[in-house]
Amino acid sequence: MSNHNSVLLIKDFNSLSALELYTIISLRERVFVVEQNCPYLDCDGRDLDSLHLGIYENETLQAYARLVPPNETYNTWSIGRVVVAPEFRGLGLGKVLMEAAIEHLVQIIEVEKIVISAQEYLLRFYNELGFHQVGEGYLEDDIPHVKMVWGIMK
Repeated sequence: MSNHNSVLLIKDFNSLSALELYTIISLRERVFVVEQNCPYLDCDGRDLDSLHLGIYENETLQAYARLVPPNETYNTWSIGRVVVAPEFRGLGLGKVLMEAAIEHLVQIIEVEKIVISAQEYLLRFYNELGFHQVGEGYLEDDIPHVKMVWGIMK
């Protein structure tokens, strides 16, 4: 991680403090809505049942991902809303975050397959983490995406 002061936390929705939830939504909106110029409904109802994984330095959220249980988006666990704050990019936090998400799902929840909807430009990044493209690309909120699977191919 960026330095020895960074910590990785994973919490269910009800364990998040109001401040933690605020910083999560703020980061997601800052990157996905404002930076990517993509108006969409971020509060989609899936946060309530998901696990929330964040890399923090003191009170600052540096990177975040949402682990979504089966039958919310896909029929298996998925990882979404993967984001690194602009001021912390280039430090390898995205890789640390995704490796921690995969490790938690595989070792703690004991899943054999993880699905993601990856922005197309990040294909190589996710390939290096063991994800493989499934099917053709598609537009999600006018941004090119591809469905990718990690683990057992079924």
